[in-house]
Amino acid sequence: MFFDRFQALCEAKGISVYRACTDIGLNRSAVAKWKAGGKPNGTTAAKLAAYLGVTTDYLLTGQEEPRPSVSDDDIKFALFGGDREITDAMYEEVKQFAAFVRQREAEKKE
Repeated sequence: MFFDRFQALCEAKGISVYRACTDIGLNRSAVAKWKAGGKPNGTTAAKLAAYLGVTTDYLLTGQEEPRPSVSDDDIKFALFGGDREITDAMYEEVKQFAAFVRQREAEKKE
Protein backbone atom coordinates (compact mmCIF):
# COMPACT_ATOMS: atom_id res chain seq x y z
CA MET A 1 0.00 0.00 0.00
CA PHE A 2 1.32 3.44 -0.92
CA PHE A 3 0.74 5.03 2.47
CA ASP A 4 2.68 2.35 4.36
CA ARG A 5 5.69 2.81 2.07
CA PHE A 6 5.41 6.60 2.29
CA GLN A 7 5.22 6.47 6.07
CA ALA A 8 8.24 4.13 6.30
CA LEU A 9 10.30 6.40 4.05
CA CYS A 10 9.40 9.41 6.17
CA GLU A 11 10.33 7.57 9.35
CA ALA A 12 13.67 6.57 7.81
CA LYS A 13 14.28 10.25 7.07
CA GLY A 14 13.26 11.20 10.62
CA ILE A 15 10.22 13.28 9.69
CA SER A 16 6.47 12.95 9.99
CA VAL A 17 4.24 12.34 6.99
CA TYR A 18 2.66 15.72 7.64
CA ARG A 19 6.03 17.44 7.56
CA ALA A 20 6.87 15.81 4.22
CA CYS A 21 3.62 17.13 2.78
CA THR A 22 4.07 20.67 4.02
CA ASP A 23 7.73 20.72 2.93
CA ILE A 24 6.71 20.11 -0.68
CA GLY A 25 3.75 22.47 -0.54
CA LEU A 26 0.87 20.05 -0.01
CA ASN A 27 -2.06 20.40 2.31
CA ARG A 28 -1.86 18.05 5.27
CA SER A 29 -5.30 16.69 4.32
CA ALA A 30 -3.61 14.64 1.59
CA VAL A 31 -2.41 12.28 4.32
CA ALA A 32 -6.01 11.32 5.19
CA LYS A 33 -6.72 10.47 1.54
CA TRP A 34 -3.61 8.32 1.31
CA LYS A 35 -4.37 6.54 4.60
CA ALA A 36 -7.75 5.63 3.09
CA GLY A 37 -6.03 3.95 0.13
CA GLY A 38 -5.56 6.80 -2.32
CA LYS A 39 -2.39 7.61 -4.20
CA PRO A 40 -0.91 10.97 -5.17
CA ASN A 41 -1.17 12.24 -8.74
CA GLY A 42 1.90 12.16 -10.99
CA THR A 43 3.21 15.61 -10.13
CA THR A 44 2.79 15.08 -6.41
CA ALA A 45 4.35 11.61 -6.59
CA ALA A 46 7.37 13.05 -8.42
CA LYS A 47 7.80 15.76 -5.77
CA LEU A 48 7.49 13.25 -2.93
CA ALA A 49 9.90 10.83 -4.57
CA ALA A 50 12.50 13.55 -5.08
CA TYR A 51 12.03 14.75 -1.50
CA LEU A 52 12.41 11.22 -0.11
CA GLY A 53 15.26 10.27 -2.44
CA VAL A 54 13.54 7.38 -4.21
CA THR A 55 12.07 6.76 -7.65
CA THR A 56 8.38 7.31 -8.28
CA ASP A 57 8.13 3.63 -9.20
CA TYR A 58 9.42 2.65 -5.78
CA LEU A 59 7.24 5.17 -3.99
CA LEU A 60 4.05 4.06 -5.76
CA THR A 61 4.62 0.32 -6.22
CA GLY A 62 7.55 -0.69 -4.03
CA GLN A 63 9.45 -1.91 -7.07
CA GLU A 64 12.49 -0.43 -8.72
CA GLU A 65 12.88 -0.44 -12.46
CA PRO A 66 16.00 -2.25 -13.58
CA ARG A 67 18.71 0.26 -14.27
CA PRO A 68 20.37 0.04 -17.65
CA SER A 69 23.92 -1.20 -17.54
CA VAL A 70 26.53 1.39 -18.37
CA SER A 71 29.97 0.43 -19.58
CA ASP A 72 33.21 2.21 -18.81
CA ASP A 73 33.32 3.23 -22.48
CA ASP A 74 29.89 4.88 -22.12
CA ILE A 75 31.08 6.80 -19.07
CA LYS A 76 34.30 7.88 -20.76
CA PHE A 77 32.33 9.12 -23.76
CA ALA A 78 29.95 11.07 -21.52
CA LEU A 79 32.74 12.61 -19.47
CA PHE A 80 35.16 13.45 -22.21
CA GLY A 81 32.91 13.92 -25.23
CA GLY A 82 34.36 11.05 -27.22
CA ASP A 83 36.44 13.38 -29.34
CA ARG A 84 39.85 12.17 -28.21
CA GLU A 85 41.58 9.18 -26.68
CA ILE A 86 41.12 8.75 -22.95
CA THR A 87 43.85 6.93 -21.09
CA ASP A 88 43.16 4.55 -18.26
CA ALA A 89 45.10 6.88 -15.97
CA MET A 90 42.79 9.78 -16.83
CA TYR A 91 39.72 7.65 -16.17
CA GLU A 92 41.12 6.41 -12.84
CA GLU A 93 41.72 9.99 -11.75
CA VAL A 94 38.09 10.87 -12.50
CA LYS A 95 36.88 7.85 -10.49
CA GLN A 96 39.11 8.86 -7.56
CA PHE A 97 37.68 12.37 -7.64
CA ALA A 98 34.13 11.00 -7.68
CA ALA A 99 34.94 8.85 -4.63
CA PHE A 100 36.36 11.92 -2.88
CA VAL A 101 33.18 13.91 -3.56
CA ARG A 102 30.96 11.06 -2.30
CA GLN A 103 33.01 10.85 0.90
CA ARG A 104 32.88 14.61 1.41
CA GLU A 105 29.08 14.62 1.00
CA ALA A 106 28.71 11.70 3.42
CA GLU A 107 30.76 13.58 6.01
CA LYS A 108 28.55 16.65 5.61
CA LYS A 109 25.49 14.55 6.51
CA GLU A 110 27.06 13.32 9.75
